[in-house]
Amino acid sequence: MTHEKHPHLLRPYGDRLDDGIVQTAFVLPIPPSEKAKEAARELMRKMGFFDTKIATMEKAAGHYSFFIGYGRLQHTIDFATINIPEVVIDKLSRPALNQWIEENIGRPIVVYGACTGTDSHTVGIDAIMNMKGFDGDYGLERYSMFEAHNLGAQIPNEVFLDRAKAGRADAILISQVVTQRDIHIDNARHFIAHAKEMGIHGKTILVLGGPRIDHKLALELGFDAGFGPESRASDVANFVAKLLAQRLMGIGLE
Repeated sequence: MTHEKHPHLLRPYGDRLDDGIVQTAFVLPIPPSEKAKEAARELMRKMGFFDTKIATMEKAAGHYSFFIGYGRLQHTIDFATINIPEVVIDKLSRPALNQWIEENIGRPIVVYGACTGTDSHTVGIDAIMNMKGFDGDYGLERYSMFEAHNLGAQIPNEVFLDRAKAGRADAILISQVVTQRDIHIDNARHFIAHAKEMGIHGKTILVLGGPRIDHKLALELGFDAGFGPESRASDVANFVAKLLAQRLMGIGLE
């Protein structure tokens, strides 16, 4: 098998290693029929699949059909050639991080967070900021060495940045859950543009989070870090603390 001979070469895995089986799902604007099913198989073949099978064909709204298909791929990915920025830090527990901040920074870290623009979903920012946190991982309000201010949802970027600057924020966290038509990217760009106008960019730590956010995208947009859907408050707390210490006193992130 390819992977056994060359472990850095990856091919999708379905029933057995290296079989190249992939599941895909899509909607076509036609009602269900045998012709529609063949159209779905043909579309998969044009995607590069072979040995294609349609497992599910269901009527969707109106004259639409939803398909789940399976097919095989010959393609492999050379994992050794992939380089992507990641947030890598030596995570400390909440008590240990509080002690580390007290010893290395000497005061509570001021953090402002919000869902900005038209985004009204607070589930992400609440999981990071609020005392109860998420999945047993307490939010920043629970840390004795963080002063956390959660401003909620639908906060205009200008208002949020003004509040954070007036509060002498060390770090600013924005959460973007709504992503239709890439509205989260447009809003993030607007946020960074205004942060530059205010002289905050490059001084205050700026963090972007959300279900379609990763570290690479956040860096490209001008943020210091990006945290996706698997992130926890402890991840953000450790990153912010270590980066602030690095900026204040030259202490590294490791």
